[in-house]
Amino acid sequence: MALAFDEFGRPFIILKEQEQKTRLRGLDAQKANIASGKAVARILRTSLGPKGMDKMLQSPDGDVTITNDGATILEQMDVDNQIAKLMVELSRSQDYEIGDGTTGVVVMAGALLEQAERLLERGIHPIRIAEGYELASRIAVDHLEHIAQKFDFGETNLEPLIQTCMTTLSSKIVNRCKRSLAEIAVKAVVAVADLGRRDVNLDLIKVEGKVGGKLEDTELVYGIIVDKDMSHPQMPKQIEDAKIAILTCPFEPPKPKTKHKVDIDTVEKFQTLRLQEQKYFDDMVQKCKDVGATLVICQWGFDDEANHLLMHRNLPAVRWVGGVELELIAIATGGRIVPRFQELTPEKLGKAGLVREKSFGTTKDRMLYIEHCANSRAVTIFIRGGNKMIIEETKRSIHDALCVARNLIRNNSIVYGGGSAEISCSVAVETAADKYPGVEQYAIRAFADALDAVPMALAENSGLQPIETLSAVKSQQIKENNPYCGIDCNDIGTNDMREQNVFETLIGKQQQILLATQVVKMILKIDDVISPLDY
Repeated sequence: MALAFDEFGRPFIILKEQEQKTRLRGLDAQKANIASGKAVARILRTSLGPKGMDKMLQSPDGDVTITNDGATILEQMDVDNQIAKLMVELSRSQDYEIGDGTTGVVVMAGALLEQAERLLERGIHPIRIAEGYELASRIAVDHLEHIAQKFDFGETNLEPLIQTCMTTLSSKIVNRCKRSLAEIAVKAVVAVADLGRRDVNLDLIKVEGKVGGKLEDTELVYGIIVDKDMSHPQMPKQIEDAKIAILTCPFEPPKPKTKHKVDIDTVEKFQTLRLQEQKYFDDMVQKCKDVGATLVICQWGFDDEANHLLMHRNLPAVRWVGGVELELIAIATGGRIVPRFQELTPEKLGKAGLVREKSFGTTKDRMLYIEHCANSRAVTIFIRGGNKMIIEETKRSIHDALCVARNLIRNNSIVYGGGSAEISCSVAVETAADKYPGVEQYAIRAFADALDAVPMALAENSGLQPIETLSAVKSQQIKENNPYCGIDCNDIGTNDMREQNVFETLIGKQQQILLATQVVKMILKIDDVISPLDY
């Protein structure tokens, strides 16, 4: 793009390869952007809440994903439009920061865009709308602080954490086992949490899945599960009080780095070479035995000769264990990862109370359980399920539950779910709108209407009359001055979310409102779109 002037000094813009580009300006550009943002929100709207529908996505190479997790749906979708990509990133940033509420944040942004479109048609300047939205989002966030409640929990009283995780899991495929999965997620987070510093390192929680069994067989293992078995079928399947050597060096004779060639022309030379090689293996195995190791876990493979020797010397071994798993094993057992046999010392060995190999069903699948570790701050959630898709979706659901438990440990404030927080904020924003004399007042009111989109979608997805249900709950909130009334999605018979035990984290809800407002402001400020033509 270049700026030029004609003979009268009037500026005009020259576009490079203009015939190959399309250009939208002003109101047309804003409306086109809003339309693409709304289209993305419309896709996710039906998967909001406990009665939300799932989406089935097929990747180009034929992999099928069935999920109702907003971030996953948008991640898997092939999106071309730049504004739609912004919505995808919005969902992703909610997922990275909070881990839950990825669908709600996109539905919220879509509703804000829809309201903005109406205001634009009335001739209100987009900047004034954006400023009004900014003011309204601050009012809503402050109001959330006001209606939030603190949750007290300790290592003995985990019920509040479990109830909040159950709210997250109730909108997933796994909701029939939500109680047991929520308990597993909370116990895992508490096991690795530093409650003094209010910090949780989720990297210490490994989520492993195996097709077979049923969802109810999902278990929490205080230790590490590795999808490997002993390198030789005759090695012992159970080792108690194991001392583990964790190696990143292979059981092989050293190879020179330069190119080399060995000429063997007599049997004696061959025998000498073979004996030399055997001595290498002997020394390696002996070094492991000398430091007192009763199990060797190696990142690389080892050939049959070494395997045979290890078996004869009664030294069980596991090979081809990945780097991440090695690190977790080292953290759990208190061992050190050793890069050379010469550096092996007794202090570098990890300790575990029990190492056992477990086989599943009629298949030959085996996995290695490393339990009762010296440092139990690394745990594994082991998921079972009827097929691969169920296991993948359960992993995503567990991830959301882990994030919710982590957020509650960081900040133990909660708001009530079921759309009650949004309706309460909507009423507060609507009331505050009258205090602002400018055009922003319209935008603040529009923000209040947009907040109603979440409870409306919840009612719609639950098969209720959306407008009727929303207006009934709203009037109940105002009449009783009770900000905890929400949509009764599960037909329990009460609108009070305290009785239904439907909770959400305060920071998650605040983040939703702030992120959605930021993205909508960015979209509203775009008034010129220059894009290449589609061939």
